[in-house]
Amino acid sequence: MSTVSLLDVAGYLPENIVSADYFAQHADPADVTANVMFKAPKFRRHIAPGESVADMAERAVAPILARQGREVLRDIDILIVHTQLPETGIVGNGGEVAARLGINPEWLIDLHNGGCAAFVHGMKLARQLLATTDAKSALIVTVQNCAGQVFTQEQVRGKPQAAIPGDGAGAGLLVKSGASPILDIETRHLPQYAGQMTVMADPPRKYWEAGPGQMHVGFTESKIVRVLARGNRIVPEVAQAVCTRIGVPATDLDLLVTNQPNRAFLRNWRDALQLPAEKHPDTFDDCGNLFAAGIPVTFDRAVDEGRVPAGSLVMFAGFAHAGDFAAAAAVRWGGR
Repeated sequence: MSTVSLLDVAGYLPENIVSADYFAQHADPADVTANVMFKAPKFRRHIAPGESVADMAERAVAPILARQGREVLRDIDILIVHTQLPETGIVGNGGEVAARLGINPEWLIDLHNGGCAAFVHGMKLARQLLATTDAKSALIVTVQNCAGQVFTQEQVRGKPQAAIPGDGAGAGLLVKSGASPILDIETRHLPQYAGQMTVMADPPRKYWEAGPGQMHVGFTESKIVRVLARGNRIVPEVAQAVCTRIGVPATDLDLLVTNQPNRAFLRNWRDALQLPAEKHPDTFDDCGNLFAAGIPVTFDRAVDEGRVPAGSLVMFAGFAHAGDFAAAAAVRWGGR
């Protein structure tokens, strides 16, 4: 099998910075919880009115094209797009993203089920296709666009969960080379938990049915406890599985890059892997929970800050939804 590299990563954040005060002014004191799941970040970004998935994808990919040259688009045979809130029903936004970039890939995949770990899920799919076919390169794009569109609705913005998400997008370029090799990837589907991250309204209805209540993620205290327990366990498990296969103890990782759901998960994950805070970049307070965009945006920022010199061993890891999917990937970063 051909060696596949994660050659470049980039992120995009909208200009509109929203402080926690915006949500605090709308919160119902009777609905506020002290649960660690919903301790709000100081800031997050919200997409601009009229800003589309294709807009965000194009802006996330732009830094890669500036560094690598627009000619890299000619070799994109694989495009994998994950959108948190697909604007085009049924099919998703992958085709629109391809059209915006001016490419016609042989494999165009709208990846709906990867959740907050969709970037790593996309890496595994792209790596397998690149290693076993004539495809030359792959582009992975993850877009989180529901913070400013769903969580600011008047019936939703006062809920504790509303202050957690932020909007943003990430992109990764994969090629056949040994420049920045992907060493190993672990993905685990846990279908027994599928469907436990529910979308609901009051009064209850199916999400596509008309009705007066605005849709939001349904949380109960017992569900929060279960999600916290699963997330605390499965992310270190997949990271350790990769470390075992590549023959490196977790303590020797140079960087751990995870999705950014809340402060408790971030602390517990690095503690479980026995890593200091400086090896685990944290964008939560500046960006909120970026869902699937969290891993590429956080890594892009760490690289820009000079925290990832060439040769660094980087572990990407995260989990999705209520814990029905988890993934980790080790990369020997080749630098920019």
